Amino acid sequence: MNNALQNEPVTAKAVRLHAANDLRLDTFQLPPIKDDEILVKIVSDSICMSTYKCAILGTGHKRVHEDVSEHPAIMGHEFAGDIIQVGAKHQDRYKPGMKFTIQPALNYQGTMWSPGYSYEFCGGDATYCIIPAEVMECGCMLEYTGKAYYEASLAEPMSCCIGAFHAAYHTRMGVYQHEMGIREGGRLALMAGAGPMGLGALAYALHCDRKPGMIVVTDIDDARLARARQLFPPEEIRKNESIDLYFQNTANLEDPAGTLRSLAGGNGFDDVFVFAPVAAVVELSSAILGRDGCLNFFAGPTDNQFSAKLNFYDVHYGSTHAMGTTGGNTDDMRESLRLTAEGRINPAVMVTHIGGLDAAADTTLRLPQIPGGKKLIYTHVSLPLTALSDLREKADEDARFAGLADIVEANNGLWCPDAEAYLLEHFPQL
Repeated sequence: MNNALQNEPVTAKAVRLHAANDLRLDTFQLPPIKDDEILVKIVSDSICMSTYKCAILGTGHKRVHEDVSEHPAIMGHEFAGDIIQVGAKHQDRYKPGMKFTIQPALNYQGTMWSPGYSYEFCGGDATYCIIPAEVMECGCMLEYTGKAYYEASLAEPMSCCIGAFHAAYHTRMGVYQHEMGIREGGRLALMAGAGPMGLGALAYALHCDRKPGMIVVTDIDDARLARARQLFPPEEIRKNESIDLYFQNTANLEDPAGTLRSLAGGNGFDDVFVFAPVAAVVELSSAILGRDGCLNFFAGPTDNQFSAKLNFYDVHYGSTHAMGTTGGNTDDMRESLRLTAEGRINPAVMVTHIGGLDAAADTTLRLPQIPGGKKLIYTHVSLPLTALSDLREKADEDARFAGLADIVEANNGLWCPDAEAYLLEHFPQL
């Protein structure tokens, strides 16, 4: 922490939205904080597909203000860092030097305002930013006591998975009260689930308080499925967690619905999560629901006319139902941080790329075209977006990559606290 920043004007660099498809790495001076605000140094931010949607829609996005061209909004909502200066109103609770993360889904006074979408001086793709009063008022400023900043950044996307599991529900005939959560001991399908959010959901499903008895993860990409199988070996999962885990490429099946239903014993699935806004995936998910099956449409589309067929015969006679979640709440964030601290979940399974703040704008705008999982940005580092699988190759041009590759390879190809510490110490600062 730079103590001088507590009393001097702060110059920040940030990726800001000026209009649809117009992201810029700007340098500007932050205003002095008010008594109910907090000045923070951002260390890490993971890029979310929701940020891509925000960037391409501009003011067409529900969280973006109409005057964003005059007051550009800082992007990024999955961030963590250090508290630098605390306004007088919050000095009893927050102290300079504390690590923090935030829950960006404020739901403040009925608005959709959110850090990373709506604020001129608050967002994760920045070196420094100002946390507005409503974040503290809503209890969404969370102290983080762990070692690695990226784990706190990934607590937000993990909380989205956790919230989706809690929001699932089931019914009993003649009883007008929902049973909340996935079916304990039931059959769970993660459709298009070998991407970052699907793997986060899988990590949680294996350690949540209502564990299923079997899980099927589908995708249409053999490379993604192979990586998922390497990270979650079915034999070990069956031995250690007593859960039957299957990975299935649905593109290779003549009868995808029939094959998946047969894996579920012919009865269909109790809970189905849809991780891609693709009509064919939604319709296949509808087809594999069992009696009282709950379909969670997790992946938000950019097309406000997106639709897909749903079997209403099964809705009427089989009590199947569909719902959707977007984001988690503060309790979900706390659960994510707790499970990570306990070593029960490893959010690093989501991460496939790292980069510096100078790579964030281009990465965000090209996100759907870049393969792999989460792209993790270190906001005080200058670094092109780099796949973890390419670190060894890049060592020929920069020896620092060799040290980073050694650490990652020793950790089953996953990002880890030692890799973060090495990056922050050895790579160039902005």
